[in-house]
Amino acid sequence: MNVLIIDDEPGLRQTVSLILSEDGYQVAAASDGEEGLAKALEQQPDIILCDVKMPRMPGLEFLERYKAANGTGMVIMMTAYGSMELAIQAMKKGAYDYLSKPFSPDELMLTLKKAEERESLRREVSRLREEVTISKRYRQIISKSPAMTKALEVAAKVAKHRSPVLITGESGTGKELVARLIHDESDRAKAGAFVPVNCGAIPENLLESELFGYVRGAFTGADREKPGLFEVASGGTLLLDEVGEMPTTLQVKLLRVLQEGEVRRLGDTRSREVDVRLVSATNLDLEEEIRNGNFRRDLFYRIAVVPIHLIPLRQRRDEIPILVHHFIEQYNRKLRLDLKGIEPEAMRAMLEYPWPGNVRELENTIERGMVLADGQKITPEDLPTHVTSPVLAIDGPDLPDDELSVKKHNTLLEKRLIKQALERTGGNKTRAADLLELSSRALLYKIREYGLE
Repeated sequence: MNVLIIDDEPGLRQTVSLILSEDGYQVAAASDGEEGLAKALEQQPDIILCDVKMPRMPGLEFLERYKAANGTGMVIMMTAYGSMELAIQAMKKGAYDYLSKPFSPDELMLTLKKAEERESLRREVSRLREEVTISKRYRQIISKSPAMTKALEVAAKVAKHRSPVLITGESGTGKELVARLIHDESDRAKAGAFVPVNCGAIPENLLESELFGYVRGAFTGADREKPGLFEVASGGTLLLDEVGEMPTTLQVKLLRVLQEGEVRRLGDTRSREVDVRLVSATNLDLEEEIRNGNFRRDLFYRIAVVPIHLIPLRQRRDEIPILVHHFIEQYNRKLRLDLKGIEPEAMRAMLEYPWPGNVRELENTIERGMVLADGQKITPEDLPTHVTSPVLAIDGPDLPDDELSVKKHNTLLEKRLIKQALERTGGNKTRAADLLELSSRALLYKIREYGLE
């Protein structure tokens, strides 16, 4: 992960650079906004730490010019105490977050980790925007499935209204993409920001302050006032990703916000009005969570006014070849490669694999295959063994009817075990036969049968 630090204080640049370098980040620095803008556009960093007040070009001007130049890095503003309004203004203009000076190394790393997660989601959104088709108003999406097309049509219709939306589906199916499309197609896209938060990735004691904010002295270490994400998203859209993992104590407070349209910062005595369009997402069965006492029924009815379900990739296998070739073209550009495609045997393995990680897993598999490929095409040897010879997990996702053949999966398991035994023994067939508890003759026959010579 590449980070660019823009600040006119040499001591701060040096300290932050040292902290990040020790944690494995690639760090560059600039002493003012003009130098920072030039480096940001040239180096294309993943994350930019930018001071609000600087000579030559202030932080807000940098942010506006960087966004106008189609900069894709996530910008985190650094502000001294008393410049809180500038920080909020920066977030409304497209900054991801802000840090109040002075900040501790722990605060810095927590903010960067959240930014990394957001960046990975942003990349997924950028990728999936090219994979989904809903209407002429939406970007092209690769989707032949009637169920997926219907889901996207519902998203297009509900975008014009304020009704809360609950998006369900397995990890990797594109839930944040649909949430962002709902925001982009709404009137709120011009007036407010799209603010996602992963409820399952933030500890309970931090999640409450992230959502609702806090005042100075609200708890130990709260030495400044900070607005919550509800306030930041006011006028726009707030995505509560993995809402099913929200602690029940916070569910009560969330319900109150939705009912009253107000938030109260931790430690504050007054409430603040917020105008937020809420979109929630989860890969859990919330009705099952309700039966188990983990999710409030009244909250469920509040957030699921319009439900949208995204089907997994294994239920739309005819899209796999299109996605495979799309990702090959994408990573040819990104990695500066010139692969011509994929071998039929490798494509066959891709079509047979159940893809529990959905489109995200498929993309990662293609990127890995292209990096490892020695020739002009991806071969089965360039793919992970669990894809070419999958072993089904007992508690894995349910498979469609055409995937329930015991004979088929026994064959795949046998092929995988033989391949692993040969790899571990460096191709020594006698030792491999001992590991597999097969005769040498039987092993030679199966090696020829499975094309593992």
